[in-house]
Amino acid sequence: MAKTIQSIRGMHDILPEQSAAWQYLETTVRQLLSRYGYREIRTPVLEVTELFKRAVGEVTDIVEKEMYTFADRNGDSLSLRPEGTASCVRAGIEHGLFYNQQQRLWYTGPMFRHERPQKGRYRQFHQVGVETFGITGPDIDAELIALSARLWQELGLKNVRLELNSLGTPASRAIYREKLVEYFSAHLDVLDEEAKQRLHSNPMRILDTKNPATRPIADAAPSLHDYLDEESKQHFQQLCSMLDEMGIQYVINPRLVRGLDYYTRTVFEWITEELGSQGTICAGGRYDGLVSQMGGHETPACGFAMGMERLLELMQVQEQALNTTVPDIYLVLAGEQATQKGIVLAEKLRTDLPQLKLQVNTGGGGMKAQMKRADKSGARYALILGEQELAAGEIGFKPMQDAEAAQLSFKLSELSQQLAAQLQ
Repeated sequence: MAKTIQSIRGMHDILPEQSAAWQYLETTVRQLLSRYGYREIRTPVLEVTELFKRAVGEVTDIVEKEMYTFADRNGDSLSLRPEGTASCVRAGIEHGLFYNQQQRLWYTGPMFRHERPQKGRYRQFHQVGVETFGITGPDIDAELIALSARLWQELGLKNVRLELNSLGTPASRAIYREKLVEYFSAHLDVLDEEAKQRLHSNPMRILDTKNPATRPIADAAPSLHDYLDEESKQHFQQLCSMLDEMGIQYVINPRLVRGLDYYTRTVFEWITEELGSQGTICAGGRYDGLVSQMGGHETPACGFAMGMERLLELMQVQEQALNTTVPDIYLVLAGEQATQKGIVLAEKLRTDLPQLKLQVNTGGGGMKAQMKRADKSGARYALILGEQELAAGEIGFKPMQDAEAAQLSFKLSELSQQLAAQLQ
């Protein structure tokens, strides 16, 4: 027997019993974004590698260590997308969506990073990204945070904490960067190897170190807020004031940074303590320089991304209902004539009752076997059509969730009306 082939490490199948939860989450997100006036954009999963080098930054872990990159048959370097913002910006510039325009866009789909697989972190993972362009003020920052807060409410999620920070402008951050390099250089003896590597490439990333030995030194480092330019300070104060007015609670975390080079001013994360070390379920902020960095006109931008797997895991941990897709009715057909009649009857019911979720028994089987299938399907009711019912012009109607409930009989000629009344 040939050896079976299994999925690639860190890339998982989403099985039918799991996909219902995914559909529920995707539908909830899609409907909420539509209510806020956001439109969907769909971009390829494969882009030229230069796009991510330019957008994400060549000295980031994503580009240096994690991207799936290869040369195609023409010798061009291509990469599977590790995140969605770069592709969204590329598409906006290419198709003229940004110049003198405001855009509210969103997308969803798989992203790819060659990381060490662990709970909540996979090599193929799925994100929803929300991006806005052409809006300068802190009001759009506040809208994005309010939108995400409302999503948690609609999903029934609890114990999710909002952390906020401002990274200032590139100019003010450059001054702060020099202070950080000077500070950490005086503590080389306690820095781990990763921190030493970041010292001259991206010293702000040392601030969010997870190493307990390095943490005290990082906590005592100079604060970025002491070096913010006046305009960034005002932007951040106005944002906080709007969140206060909306009753959205937050924690200001001056050590909150982002792993991507293109962020400026506002950065934020929604964090839970219920998923272990992978506690960030949504992260974003402002990236006003990215569009021009990618070759477009100067365009203010702000957005966020959230991991679908982590949201679903949190919903499961908090035992939120996931709207599993089960049929309303399972149609049991006993006998050749009943089977022929049943297929026609099912299509009539689907026409008369468009919202009805109806599963028809196929492949034959005795009454006992079919009732077991009906039970396994999770259907609320079973319709039972055999030769005896067919001769009488009737059909049996049996509640499946209540063992004490009596089976009823409906006339076939009145079945659509009877079911509409029962399923209200």
